[in-house]
Amino acid sequence: MSEVRLVLVDDHPLYRSGLRAMAERTPGLRCVGEAASGEDALSLLAETTCDVVLMDLRMPGMGGVEATRRLAAEEAPPAVLVLTMVEDDEAVLAALRAGARGYVLKGADSDELLAAISVVAHGGVAVGPVAAAGLLTRVTDDRRPAEPFADLTDRERRVLDLLASGLSTAGIAGALSLSSKTVRNYLSSTYAKLGVVDRYEAIARAREQGLGR
Repeated sequence: MSEVRLVLVDDHPLYRSGLRAMAERTPGLRCVGEAASGEDALSLLAETTCDVVLMDLRMPGMGGVEATRRLAAEEAPPAVLVLTMVEDDEAVLAALRAGARGYVLKGADSDELLAAISVVAHGGVAVGPVAAAGLLTRVTDDRRPAEPFADLTDRERRVLDLLASGLSTAGIAGALSLSSKTVRNYLSSTYAKLGVVDRYEAIARAREQGLGR
C-alpha cells in the first residue's frame, strides 16, 4: 500500500487538528476527511474511500461503537482504529467486538499512533494488554459450558448431583450433614424448578446434564 488514506472522527476540533497535522507531515499518510459524530462519519464514508478510520468512542449522538458496527457491516469496510482515554473502558471491548481492528490511547505519542495506523492498514490488529486480556476472558467464558440447571441454587444442584449418583435421601443427608427433612425440602423445590414429578424423572434429567458421575 503506497499511501494510507485516513478519516478522522472526533468531536473535539483541536484534537482533530492535531491528528490532521500529524498526517500532513507523515509521508505515505493522507487525511481525506473529518467528522465530528458517528452520523457524520457514516455520511462521509458513504462518499469517501479510505483505508483507516480513527474513531473516537464518546461523541454526541451516535457514538463510536455503533458507528463501527455499521461500518463493519459494509461490503469492504475500512479498518477502524479506536481512540480512547482509558484502555480498560468497557466501550473499548464493545468496539472491538463490533469490528474495530484496534485502539490507541489519546495520550499516546505520534510514533505509537502511527505504528497502530500502519498495523491496521495492513490487516493487523493493534490492541494493548488490557484489552487483549479482556477479550481472551470473554472468549474463554463464551466457550465454557453453561452451568446445568441455572435456576437451581448451589445447594439444590449439589443435592440433585448426589441423588443422581444413587444416594438415598438419608444418604444425601449424611453426606451434607443435613437432616432428612431438610433434604426432602431441597428435593421438593428442585423437582418444582425442573418440572418433574418424582426422583426418577429428576435423576434422568440430571444424568442427561452430566450430574451424578
